[in-house]
Amino acid sequence: MEIVPLTLKEIIQKADDPVDYVYFPGGGFLSVVTVLEDGGMVEVTTVGREGAVGVSAALDGATADAATIVQGETDVCYRMTAKAFRQEMARRGAFYQLLTRYTHAFVGVIMQSTACNAVHSIEQRLARWLLMARDRMGSDQFTLTQEFVAMMLGANRSTVTIVAGTLQKAGLITYRRGRVSVLDRDKLESASCECYQTATTLLQSVTAEDSRRTRAR
Repeated sequence: MEIVPLTLKEIIQKADDPVDYVYFPGGGFLSVVTVLEDGGMVEVTTVGREGAVGVSAALDGATADAATIVQGETDVCYRMTAKAFRQEMARRGAFYQLLTRYTHAFVGVIMQSTACNAVHSIEQRLARWLLMARDRMGSDQFTLTQEFVAMMLGANRSTVTIVAGTLQKAGLITYRRGRVSVLDRDKLESASCECYQTATTLLQSVTAEDSRRTRAR
């Protein structure tokens, strides 16, 4: 592996391009987005230090199904070539087992996100996303532009202003000049839907299995 920085709004993978690298964020987080015919983008899910981007590289000649954009920058991201990734997966050792469990959880998170976008309110979805971003950044303050919120919610900027204003008036967050501050995490979780906890539990299960095996030894 080599260490590379992740810069805000950097596109590290374009849809339909060959998967040349697998990325393991050491901090920050990435947004996996579907690109529409008109050039618009809709977020599918986010990936932080709990996961990886580009795992389809396990298949020789694989191309990316979606684009991946940096939403929370970090100085440390571990990058592995697709060739090295396939070699390690072929060993069928601990690396393979961990990445297989992660991929299973990742699919579950995407399925939960799909259901969330279909049935839950914009306020609930924004609260869920802010919680996930806070967990990945490890801070109550982080950058968030209206442009990205609109993409994430599938809404226009005026709707974003109203939704963010609702959470701000309730004393859950402050939102000024592209920066969010989470003021009351517990209330923000209450304002969210069950999808935040479901997704968090799925991702935590990846490393929980390793802990269980270690205790068993």
